[in-house]
Amino acid sequence: MNPYLHKVQYYETDGMGIVHHSNYIRWFEEARVDLLEQLGCGYDVFEQRGYSSPVLSLSCEYRHMVRFPETVSIHVQVLAYTGAKMTLGYKIYNAAGMLCCTGESRHGFLDAASERPVTLKRVWPEAHARFAAALAENPAE
Repeated sequence: MNPYLHKVQYYETDGMGIVHHSNYIRWFEEARVDLLEQLGCGYDVFEQRGYSSPVLSLSCEYRHMVRFPETVSIHVQVLAYTGAKMTLGYKIYNAAGMLCCTGESRHGFLDAASERPVTLKRVWPEAHARFAAALAENPAE
């Protein structure tokens, strides 16, 4: 998958010109939406089909400061996928290639109307195949 690029905005910084820590989580979300779109399963498609994918947990580790007006690349990969849950890994790099932040998010899949868990293999086989293929493409670290 292609990395997601984000140009740091001035409003994302604190009084020292450093990106405020809360913005990295937003960038994870932007990159996750982009990944799903690249897989042909964007959130708009999820919603049209009557499903949602809530965040179950999230972690973030800061390694190096990012400043305005840098552009960062956010690499997202499927780390785990069972059909009912998915874990995504994030790595944020600055333009010099320095690793600035890592993180993970875990997601479930729900029927939006009933808010009950679903297994994509059963209810949406095409999406299941795409997520399983994305998991298979990632090298073990």
